[in-house]
Amino acid sequence: MSEAPDTAAQAAGLPPAASPLTRAALEIDEYSAGLGWDQPARLFALVDSARLRRTDPKVARQLGLEAAPEGELTPVLQDELPDGMALDEFLGTIAWPDAVTGCALVVERLMLPPGAEKSRPANASEAQIAEWVANHPSRQEVRITAAVLRDGKKETALRLREKDLAREVLTGPELVPGLTKALLATFS
Repeated sequence: MSEAPDTAAQAAGLPPAASPLTRAALEIDEYSAGLGWDQPARLFALVDSARLRRTDPKVARQLGLEAAPEGELTPVLQDELPDGMALDEFLGTIAWPDAVTGCALVVERLMLPPGAEKSRPANASEAQIAEWVANHPSRQEVRITAAVLRDGKKETALRLREKDLAREVLTGPELVPGLTKALLATFS
């Protein structure tokens, strides 16, 4: 993740994103897209690029951040998530140092279109619901990049596997509210 913000978006012919958080989410999405599908969840710390230049100029130079504009965020990939631990349980174990301005999580999931819940099996176990979703004819494989800042700002980038192009990535703060809420809780 050593490119300057928006480099991937500009290379794909896209306009720069509106906010530093949106740019960070899209940069992480593009990085993840380069790794392909069927990847494990990945966690990123988001650090203020200007602060990083002041506090650790050597690392900032290694990341190519000498010219990053004020307010930009630099994603820093964290260690892999522990095998076998539920995501919500893992998120409950995180404590970020003050130097971390925000965080982002990339996960792949199956999603159903609005209205699909009407045909959900009644009184089904979690395993049965997971099987129902996996076999639903309208399911969509998605990669979700959820990003939040300590101050409560949030952004999500959503990429459908069947429309795996940068220009098709959806963004918005409320696309996956449960996930962004769980990430915000890591700063409590």
